[in-house]
Amino acid sequence: MDTPQDKNQGTLLVVEDDPALRRTLRTTLDALGFDVGEASNGEEALLRLRMVDYEAVLLDMNMPGMGGVETCRRIRRSFTRLPILMLTVRDEEDDKVEALDAGADDYITKPFQIRELTARLRSAIRKFRAPETPSEMPITIGAITLDPARHRVERAGVEVRLTPREFDALRYLMERAGRPVTHAQLLAALRGPGYGEDREYLRVLIGQIRKKLEDNAANPAYIVTDSFIGYRFRQD
Repeated sequence: MDTPQDKNQGTLLVVEDDPALRRTLRTTLDALGFDVGEASNGEEALLRLRMVDYEAVLLDMNMPGMGGVETCRRIRRSFTRLPILMLTVRDEEDDKVEALDAGADDYITKPFQIRELTARLRSAIRKFRAPETPSEMPITIGAITLDPARHRVERAGVEVRLTPREFDALRYLMERAGRPVTHAQLLAALRGPGYGEDREYLRVLIGQIRKKLEDNAANPAYIVTDSFIGYRFRQD
């Protein structure tokens, strides 16, 4: 029965065309406290999402028919806040970028460790359950506080002076804390479409922000690099 129950970990839809892996995921995640529904393809996933209030979707990228990327785009158009975690193939960097550009919040590479998977799922569901923060409300993560209304950044209560472009980049990353942001996504947010390959610009910009925010810019505690993908502002 694909009906949500009162389970603390959250209500999750697993979309996977491999029946053996799908059953394994359902059995394992159910035992860990998730209420798990199943779909074998994108079309079935979209149908189930209209019937059940899920709190996250675990979506395989490589499925026959509609495919994971197109399914992700359609889910994102209809469910703007619903966390989508894509299952991708290890070392396929293009897959990861494509998944994020399609609207996925995060990706899990195969083969994966169940502890990593459940940690990512719990984090995504916690964010989904949290009240939406008005766009002009201050954001505090660790010692860093960004106040959009006052255009001010503080580190442990001391103001950090950023250029307007540095502030915009930091705000974009902090608003998506815990999630990978691709080079193309960040460049489009800062400079508009058409700058998706200007990674040197981002490298310099992020380097300047790190020098101002981090104790050790070479070993950052906040803005970390997702190799070949982009950047991620650590949530914890």
